[in-house]
Amino acid sequence: MNEILKKPYVELKDSLNSGKISSTELVSACINRIREVDGAVKAFLYLDEKKVLNSAEESDKRRKEGKPLSEFDGMPVAIKDNICIRDTITSCSSKILENYKSPFHATVVEKLLEKGFILFPRTNMDEFAMGSSTENSAFQTTRNPFDLERIPGGSSGGSAAAVAASMVPLALGSDTGGSVRQPASLCGLYGLKPTYGTVSRYGLVAYASSLDQIGPFSRELQGCIDLYSVISGKDVRDSTSIHRPKFSASDVQPQDFKGLKVGVIKMTPEIQSEVVKSYDKVLNQLKEKGATLVDIDFSKFGFAIPIYYIIATAECSSNLSRFDGIRFGSRKDKTGKLEDLFVDSRTEGFGPEVKRRILLGTFSLSAGYYDAYYGTAQKARALIRKEYESFFSKVDCILQPTSPTTAFKIGEKTKDPIQMYKADIWTTSVNLAGLPAMSVPMGADQKGLPIGLQITTPHFQEGKLFGIALALSTLEGMNIQFPESIK
Repeated sequence: MNEILKKPYVELKDSLNSGKISSTELVSACINRIREVDGAVKAFLYLDEKKVLNSAEESDKRRKEGKPLSEFDGMPVAIKDNICIRDTITSCSSKILENYKSPFHATVVEKLLEKGFILFPRTNMDEFAMGSSTENSAFQTTRNPFDLERIPGGSSGGSAAAVAASMVPLALGSDTGGSVRQPASLCGLYGLKPTYGTVSRYGLVAYASSLDQIGPFSRELQGCIDLYSVISGKDVRDSTSIHRPKFSASDVQPQDFKGLKVGVIKMTPEIQSEVVKSYDKVLNQLKEKGATLVDIDFSKFGFAIPIYYIIATAECSSNLSRFDGIRFGSRKDKTGKLEDLFVDSRTEGFGPEVKRRILLGTFSLSAGYYDAYYGTAQKARALIRKEYESFFSKVDCILQPTSPTTAFKIGEKTKDPIQMYKADIWTTSVNLAGLPAMSVPMGADQKGLPIGLQITTPHFQEGKLFGIALALSTLEGMNIQFPESIK
């Protein structure tokens, strides 16, 4: 691996700004690393090498002229395949969109380009972001760089694997029920799900509109802080985006543990023992440093997964109705009949998991069942929000493992959707409440597989969240050794 890619993100940024390395050198190193390892990892669906190199050369030219667009000018960032980039295929890892080229940029893409970032599209994902392992892609199964026989998490597994394998220093994913945090946990990364509405969804292909949020990945915390500072902000093209004071990365300071009230949850027998051990080790260190640990009752959140899957699938049933072979999507016109065109286009275009969720969502919204399922789920969602409000009247943050296990083997849970859904047992409630949360590395198990810790704070407290994450990174046993050789 090129020595450039062994440098921490902050050192890479400083080297670009000081002129020690050029963007062309950095981008070339990324391309060579992708050529070297992505045949095994399968993080990228496609990369236009010529285009990214041209962008790097333009960045270097700006710097030579003393006109960099920002301190990030020339920094590579990978983009998940459901975030639109003009004149670039955005397939959502689905056959129905395999030839769709977006005519516009997503807002987050515009913001990245304004700052001079070099975009590396497209990373693999679970089809339409429906999955927890990236095994549901229509094109390939992404593998965990720590163990190629295991999953990287999902649905943003391609973005997470690309960063963990040192192909790129940064990446964007999307998080509907844990799809940034869970792969971050399983790949040893920092991964942020922002407060709902703080990052524009314009140009993000919708799965569940009331839950989706775009979030960053990085091997170091500062990468997530910087990306969030760039992509956050009000957008008039997204009616759900919220006007807030501009977030400044320079304002983030390490949180003093003394006097910090930390909500903690009780571990249950089905949680992997090494996850429990790592969690207990963190809590013991927090107590030693003066934090107050407050037990919180998470038992009511056992219903979060069924609530999430009723609401998310109902919204996906509506959102995906546009992919009919006429308005959007590949057309399969075999008989010349309109009804057959709809049926054939969607039958051949969607994969099994997407079809399962469309059927479940359509059922939940159908006459006679709407109140019993969708209506009840929305009422329960409101109770989850109130429960979090109650928690945060007593604590400053909540700490819990991001995932109940480390990365499981490819194919282990594909035949049992319920077991797959349970991988998000601690992440879905955060989306239902619209809260900010981040997965941070919490060491590794005996096999060297990463374990993640989830930090949750009240709405709009990303600054505090980052401060807590920064302080946690100094604790014993939190660091991850990323693999250099991947075969």
